Amino acid sequence: MNVIDALQTRKSTRAFKPDPVEQSLIQQILEAANRTPSWANTQPWEIFVAGGEPLERLRQGYLENFQKGIAPNFELPAPQSWPEAHKNRINELGAGRFSSLGIDRDDQEARKKATELNFRFFDAPVVIFPCMHRDLSSWSLFDIGAFSMNIMLAAQHYGLNTIPAIMLAAYPDLLRKELSIPEELKIVVGIALGYGDPDSIYNKYTTPRRPLSELVRIVGI
Repeated sequence: MNVIDALQTRKSTRAFKPDPVEQSLIQQILEAANRTPSWANTQPWEIFVAGGEPLERLRQGYLENFQKGIAPNFELPAPQSWPEAHKNRINELGAGRFSSLGIDRDDQEARKKATELNFRFFDAPVVIFPCMHRDLSSWSLFDIGAFSMNIMLAAQHYGLNTIPAIMLAAYPDLLRKELSIPEELKIVVGIALGYGDPDSIYNKYTTPRRPLSELVRIVGI
């Protein structure tokens, strides 16, 4: 698969098959992503990968917290507000997803069930957690984002599917305990990895993209 094909076919997968992913394949994906450029070659990424029994314990811990109503405790500060255009796109995403699932706007129980997928890690067999040192700035956060995208493109090349989701990093205390993540590292996000279930209703919806005419300004060419 070439890069353009990977970009065009990649989508956020919200339901995975239980099929395991071999460690050698995960290493190939991370080896490819490790070519990501970074400011002054600082290479700020620290990567933790969970699978097998450790991931199952995390999954159970996340579900228990979610069912108890324990609020997420993200290590990256959550936005306090969004500009109107961005807010509209968030609302369009929610409406489109729930419509594809046949969930009515006021059906809170069904909405909660759909949200619970996040705390089950979408039933993925592997979750990758990119982290960065707490002393680093948003310049390095840009590099972490680039590294994360390259993980997802490399996974696509090898026939795997992914979804990046901040909710996968909702309970850092559980992650630190299970994965021995040191306190000096900030847990940025989680990337679920595995073989997507094409028959799942949760994978039927594909988010739209804005036309280039709306977002690109070319000057002097």
